[in-house]
Amino acid sequence: MLAPAFKRSCDNGGLPRGRSRQIEGGVVDSKFGFLESEVERVIAAFGDVPPNDNVVALGDLPRTQALLSERERRFHALLEALPTAVYTTDAVGRLTYYNSAAVELWGHHPTLGVSEWCGAWKLYWPDGTPMAHADCPMAVAVREERPLRGLEAIAERPDGTRVPFAAAPTPLFDAAGKLVGAVNMLIDITDRKRAEDQHALLVRELHHRVKNTLATVQAIMGSTARSARTIEEFRDAIIGRIGSLAKTHLLLSDEGGVVEFGGILRKELDAFDTGEGGRIALSGPDVELPSQLAVTLGMAIHELTTNAARFGALSAPEGKVDVTWTVTIAANGRRLDFEWLEKDGPRVKKPRHKGFGTRLLDIVLPGQIQAKADIAYRAEGVRIKGSVPLPPEVTV
Repeated sequence: MLAPAFKRSCDNGGLPRGRSRQIEGGVVDSKFGFLESEVERVIAAFGDVPPNDNVVALGDLPRTQALLSERERRFHALLEALPTAVYTTDAVGRLTYYNSAAVELWGHHPTLGVSEWCGAWKLYWPDGTPMAHADCPMAVAVREERPLRGLEAIAERPDGTRVPFAAAPTPLFDAAGKLVGAVNMLIDITDRKRAEDQHALLVRELHHRVKNTLATVQAIMGSTARSARTIEEFRDAIIGRIGSLAKTHLLLSDEGGVVEFGGILRKELDAFDTGEGGRIALSGPDVELPSQLAVTLGMAIHELTTNAARFGALSAPEGKVDVTWTVTIAANGRRLDFEWLEKDGPRVKKPRHKGFGTRLLDIVLPGQIQAKADIAYRAEGVRIKGSVPLPPEVTV
């Protein structure tokens, strides 16, 4: 409680000159703002009270005013030091104070006593639809006279940039329980929203890849069952093909969603390279493939390697496999051209029926990645020429 002498002094011009003191009319102190005005309101509400042990006599008015001003200054300094936007309004929503962090979030200096409910240039709901200032969390908290937590909105600055934020408005009351204003804290949640968007993107990508992988496995099993003549042949083929699919996915995870074409070849052919005589020769530039191309081409390379190991050049100790590739830039975009050439193996005969590998080259590659493949069953060794369109955003 404050002594009556201080009350009477403050009732009629007790504050230093140059400060506005009109509370009821809505004019707030241009320097001290809402906080000091509320000190005056509380003083006016008390009136004269009899002295007791809780009343401090304020005989030295200048010293008391200096003490209150210093406390006000320290409180303002504390709010300015906060890295979070803080602002206050009066009971009808007019801004009475805001700190520097609020200016940074809003992107401008709103006018005290004029701007209402929030200093943001424009406001939006979390889904991006416009929000009226009278519907913002601060306005709701004042109307309903209760604190609100966890509400989110988006502030648009005058330069057009947008900042998502979480608000925590709290109404303020005087000693008599009368609503006198509210204080709000705005927390910039840009980093959190960015992380949430990235998480949602990863989940969608995971669902997409799992769906595609299951579809690929289903297709592999169906084609293997049609081409296998015994249970043992089916078992060995399905294990090898699923293993190849797993190796390609491992490459994709290690390389951040893209795979180098040469890496796919080395994963399949390095096991057959003795290091002597150039049994495996790979030659071509670095070509990064996105996941869809990598999975399909990985399956194709696995089938070529398996067939070479069972019937072709890699089934003989002296047999060799040469793979060369280039990137061609044409009018209709870029494409990867490659040649698979087997030599020094057993004599080749054209198969009497189409196996899984042939179907993969003839049907799957054109259907899934618009690739073209030409198989030549030469007596001295199989030769496959392929052409795969590359997306323009992939860097070579």
